[in-house]
Amino acid sequence: MTTELDKYDRMILDILQKDGRLSNQELADRINLSPSPCLRRVRHLEELGLIAGYRAHLNARKLGLTLIAFIQVGMDKHTPERFENFERKIALHPEVLECHLIAGQSADYLMKVIVKDMDAYQHFLLHTLTTIEGVSGVHSSFVLKTPVNTGVLPIG
Repeated sequence: MTTELDKYDRMILDILQKDGRLSNQELADRINLSPSPCLRRVRHLEELGLIAGYRAHLNARKLGLTLIAFIQVGMDKHTPERFENFERKIALHPEVLECHLIAGQSADYLMKVIVKDMDAYQHFLLHTLTTIEGVSGVHSSFVLKTPVNTGVLPIG
């Protein structure tokens, strides 16, 4: 179910996903609305779950995290218990930025992982990922360059 959004709601969502640190006054000025109704709208969008949270976008390289891998993971059995176990265990590892159950590939999961270097990746692969019960195959692809990485949803 999608929520009906008017032009102000769409502007609020578009602006906040690009700069979540704006004050309510700055946001209200940008959308030509007074601060009080602007704040009510933001709170309503939060209550609806359209704004799921706020966080800082960190510079991974400056934190020493230089290797990004996309990993396709195959499972030996396609049972709810096997998938739930994998998802529960993989969620415990901060290196895993994303994990998606997928269709249309030979793999069952597609994960995005970030680590310091190839040694850290090898440790993650051999001591974490492949030790999870049910993992039957792993295929890794390494990021050379990221020409687009906005994280901004198209608000139309």
